[in-house]
Amino acid sequence: MAVLELPEPAVAPAPRSAWQRMRVWATAHAVDDLYQGLVPATVPYFVLERDFSYSAASGLALAATVGSAVPQLLVGWAADRRGLSWLSPVGLALAATGFGLAGLAPTYATIWLALLLSGLGVAMFHPPAGRDARVEAGQSATAMSYFAAGGSVGFFLGPTLATPVLDTWGLGATAVFIPPGLLMGFVLYRHSRRITAKARAKVYGSGVDRPRMFALLIGVEVARSSVSFGVNTFVALYWIRHLGASSALGGTALALELGGGVLGTLLGGRIADRLGLVRTVQLGNTLLIPALIALLLCRDQYAALPLIFLVGLVTNIPFAVLIKLGQDYLPTRPGTAAGVTLGLAVSAGGLFMPVLGLVADHHGPQGAFVVLAAIPVVAVLLSSRLAEPV
Repeated sequence: MAVLELPEPAVAPAPRSAWQRMRVWATAHAVDDLYQGLVPATVPYFVLERDFSYSAASGLALAATVGSAVPQLLVGWAADRRGLSWLSPVGLALAATGFGLAGLAPTYATIWLALLLSGLGVAMFHPPAGRDARVEAGQSATAMSYFAAGGSVGFFLGPTLATPVLDTWGLGATAVFIPPGLLMGFVLYRHSRRITAKARAKVYGSGVDRPRMFALLIGVEVARSSVSFGVNTFVALYWIRHLGASSALGGTALALELGGGVLGTLLGGRIADRLGLVRTVQLGNTLLIPALIALLLCRDQYAALPLIFLVGLVTNIPFAVLIKLGQDYLPTRPGTAAGVTLGLAVSAGGLFMPVLGLVADHHGPQGAFVVLAAIPVVAVLLSSRLAEPV
């Protein structure tokens, strides 16, 4: 008598953790923003080896900044209209190639164009990457914080890697940084092909855009990025000129501030999953005021080190949350939202630097920090009008 064998019940695969879902996106974001961090660290070598003037050197930095910031809105619009998942891996390759060729280029014009190409590659990466990373993150702010923190890590690694490489081999060694971008672009291309149009539609297929909320959000991000740009620019000088520290300790303060920013980005995602997106943004903006005041009141160069770490941490608590919140406010245009929150709004903070420079010329780096301590008040007022997305 035949025995009927029943098929074994299918075992559902174990759900993947937030890091498992986002590790490719976080690594790709780190590699992409590595090239943003490499440019300011490389510019002084053009002055030393090519005898460029300071104004010519600042023009090189401007080329990379313009290339990375201005096109992001257009790239986001195109990504929303056409999909174009290949833009992110191609952008990685262009960012690497442009930067790598800059040190080998023979004339100022060709160097400028190479850095502009590198910046354009950075711009091509962010909008579609932010859109597709959100598809895999789902509704998890923690998952999106891994993606956002990847960019902070890459920007932090830029100066760390550039200095020893260029000190050893000179400007021609920029070519050393081409392979990481090409390799990561290939990995990301294979990975992004798995995200289908159906999967994107599941995340972004419904909802009503809320442009007023999105405009308020951009105001909050511009204020936050103004503080971030200002602290990054003046923290070492604050330690050296105001606290009387060595240049090495000033560099340590900058490293602590950047490291705190990475931790704050990750922490902000976890807080948002528990308290909500808007409350997390409001919390980060509010905590930034006493953190900056405490730093200003501290007169000891060593006791102030944990305070600058705290400033970096609370400054970046809203970072990943703002990216996710922007896409929730524009559910039908996720690429545009990512392009604005990751590109234009962050770069807009740099426009405030000439004002801070004038203040620092007349009142020293501590005067710049006094102004920076007042800016979060604007962010607090704007974020108080934000509403949780539906």
